[in-house]
Amino acid sequence: MHFHILTLFPELFASVLSATMLQKGQERGALQFSLHNIRDFALDKHRVTDDTPYGGGEGMVMKPEPIVAALESLAAASGRPHRILLSPRGSVLTQQRAGELAALPSLALLCGRYEGVDERVSQFVDEELSIGDFVVSGGEIAALVVIDAVSRLVPGVLGSEQSIADESFSDALLEYPQYTRPAEFRGQKVPDVLLSGDHGAIARWRRQQSLRRTFEQRPDLLDRARLSDDDRTYLATLRSRRDG
Repeated sequence: MHFHILTLFPELFASVLSATMLQKGQERGALQFSLHNIRDFALDKHRVTDDTPYGGGEGMVMKPEPIVAALESLAAASGRPHRILLSPRGSVLTQQRAGELAALPSLALLCGRYEGVDERVSQFVDEELSIGDFVVSGGEIAALVVIDAVSRLVPGVLGSEQSIADESFSDALLEYPQYTRPAEFRGQKVPDVLLSGDHGAIARWRRQQSLRRTFEQRPDLLDRARLSDDDRTYLATLRSRRDG
């Protein structure tokens, strides 16, 4: 997966892209990152990339010319990547969408700033993507979230593919509780089933704990989950206890 990042502040990415999972993904040849400074595509000697909004109003708006020139340079250099504008009005990133994006060969992430980008830029991207219903200072933070969520689903990035399957939202369910040594900490003990060595019992316990946690904390996810007959029976028990 090749990520192209279009930004006014490329320095914000250096430490994150050179650490932990993302660094290992690059070392294994599964990930590649290219930072593109939008200022380098400005048309004037002062490299101006923003201007006041037509019609008045507070703040500044990013100009279309440098952004589109940056996007077009990518297509000319290595074939057109899937182009994403990080925007609060975009569709919200989900685990399913992250998986779909991970299957693509390359992504271009366009990071907005200030009061946003000129509306005409939307004609030069393939989709707009949001990380949630809240405001951050710029698209760089959102881009890092997208990079992390997508990268961990690219084959070869994580050491264990099973860890991906077990994570929260992979099956529209929250992950089951995790424990490690010591077996008892300040009076709290690890559940006996995890110490039993019975892998079938452990698998059943984990599935039920995942269902219970989702039922209690994110019941909206259950509408999208793939449930077995045993899952539905267990959820019916939980509802009976809650309502009784």
